[in-house]
Amino acid sequence: MASLRESADRALKMLRSLPRVQLGNLRPNPNSKKKSKRGRAQHGGDKHGAGNKGSGQRQNYMRLGYETGNNPFYLRFPYEPYYKGHHMRRQYPPISLLQLQVMLDTNRIDSTKPIDLTTLYNTGLFKLSPTSREFGFQLTDEGADKFKSKICIEVQHAKESVIATIERNGGVIRTAFYDLKSLQMLINPRKAFERGEPIPKRMMPPQDAIAYYTAAENRGYLANPEEISKHRLVLAQKYGYKLPKIEEDPEYETLTAMKDARQIFFGLEPGWVISLKDKCIIKPKDFPPDS
Repeated sequence: MASLRESADRALKMLRSLPRVQLGNLRPNPNSKKKSKRGRAQHGGDKHGAGNKGSGQRQNYMRLGYETGNNPFYLRFPYEPYYKGHHMRRQYPPISLLQLQVMLDTNRIDSTKPIDLTTLYNTGLFKLSPTSREFGFQLTDEGADKFKSKICIEVQHAKESVIATIERNGGVIRTAFYDLKSLQMLINPRKAFERGEPIPKRMMPPQDAIAYYTAAENRGYLANPEEISKHRLVLAQKYGYKLPKIEEDPEYETLTAMKDARQIFFGLEPGWVISLKDKCIIKPKDFPPDS
């Protein structure tokens, strides 16, 4: 105990004699730090140790978010929101009324005949990829003020303004659904006919699309014709134009020519086999009823 008390007294005497601790008199313990000699000029990068990186090995850490350059990544790349199940959504590539009018004026499409998905695809200007969930075309209202043709057209999706433009000119529009197998047959019928495959039945819309294609305001192909006639008048009153009487039109049969809900091609029924080699159509005597 006496030795501990003596050592404590000596420590206190030493602290009284030492100067006050300041930044100016702080020093490391002797021989605790060894100063390395740094090479100069061309010898500055001779050593490649962990503590002395040579030339070309120095890392430049950028600010977080600026890894792509002077602009942060959220300004450099466009933002596209992610939707759950977006890869399963049905896609409808657009065709504008302006494009349709140009095709009619240049005789790529005959306005005296019904226009459907086959007609639009055979122009060679539009492509469909069923493997990419593309189920047909949607008609947009771009160039609605320049559209003046009277046509009978079938598309897969159309807005109210597009329907009003078609009907204001005395035309008829319907929205119809095509399943993937029917689209494959429609896009490349020659390949299917060479294999001797019969024309399949067009399937009914899936559960989430039935409401659209049975609605008269959408001019769905499964809607009640009487309801469609009522909505034609309602739309004319809404947009302020006089509804033409298609019943008195000399081209009434052409304007009202619509395919059956199970039919893919005009003039060809499901179950028929087209023989390109024999140049004939083989019609079965009976075909399984609608499932």
